[in-house]
Amino acid sequence: MPPLPHPELPRLITYYQTHHTPSGTPISILPLLQQPNITLTHVILAAIHINEDPAALTLNDHPPSHERFTTLWAELRVLQASGVKVLGMLGGAAPGSYARLDTSDAAVFERYYAPVADLVRARALDGLDLDVEEPMSLGGVVRLIDRLRADFGPKFLITLAPVASALLEPRRNLSGFDYGALEGLRGKEIAWYNAQFYCGWGDCSNPAMYEMLLAKGWPPEKIVVGLVTTPRNGAGWVPWNMLATVLPLLAGRHPRFGGVMGWEYFNSLPGGEERPWEWAQAMTALLRGRRTVPGVEGPEGGTNLEVDPDDGGRGAVVPVPQEFQYHSDGEKQDE
Repeated sequence: MPPLPHPELPRLITYYQTHHTPSGTPISILPLLQQPNITLTHVILAAIHINEDPAALTLNDHPPSHERFTTLWAELRVLQASGVKVLGMLGGAAPGSYARLDTSDAAVFERYYAPVADLVRARALDGLDLDVEEPMSLGGVVRLIDRLRADFGPKFLITLAPVASALLEPRRNLSGFDYGALEGLRGKEIAWYNAQFYCGWGDCSNPAMYEMLLAKGWPPEKIVVGLVTTPRNGAGWVPWNMLATVLPLLAGRHPRFGGVMGWEYFNSLPGGEERPWEWAQAMTALLRGRRTVPGVEGPEGGTNLEVDPDDGGRGAVVPVPQEFQYHSDGEKQDE
């Protein structure tokens, strides 16, 4: 059976970092294919770390070849066979990966880069998401992008994951380099930016920040709006009644709207850990222009939340975020 066709835009992306329950049971990502009304385009597998020993590459806390990942790799191949692109995320909040690659010493760069390239080849990844959350030079990230393009060809997806404010103001940045300068130098090699509109670095409760990015000159197809999928995954979670106003507006106003990504899959609302795929169902509906979020209880009860276009976007009562709490394969949150 040939892969299922997916529209190029808007993208619907989920990060997949928590791969197991606390008891060690694999958390399946296949419901994103099996459940109805989901138009998923990309999954980003997190988080790949380069450690002090170049041979000790890890996926979260374990070697990528560890037997605990047997189910994970098999399921990701099923997604790819169904037309969903699978990328690996390099870096994140755990420092060190980019410091080791940010060197003018070719031999040092090669020692640390080679295991990453070997993983990409071994697992047939469709791309690499560069989540640089530590200081790195502009020359260093250009060198890395150039090498990935040379090694993996024109169809290989290279994305970056800046905080959204870094695309407006270079000083509001976790990466060290200027993303505007990078776009000018290597924009043709970068598929898109998974911009983090959360944790104080951005806001998607209204369309203003996204529109500011476009006014600054960023093409809409290059900017994917990054959201936390539950208050448990970080500050800045946007309630559904607000998203049901903002996302259909952006998708309707900008035919080449870049799309939405969620951090992360395993506990996404509205279904939570029992039904995390419901986030993707809701996002599919909103990106198609619907103002009703399936499965989300509205202020008067029922199973759908509908935002009245004439009510000023108020809709449901905004819930108070819960205390930040989640579990992961790693010791810390990576994005």
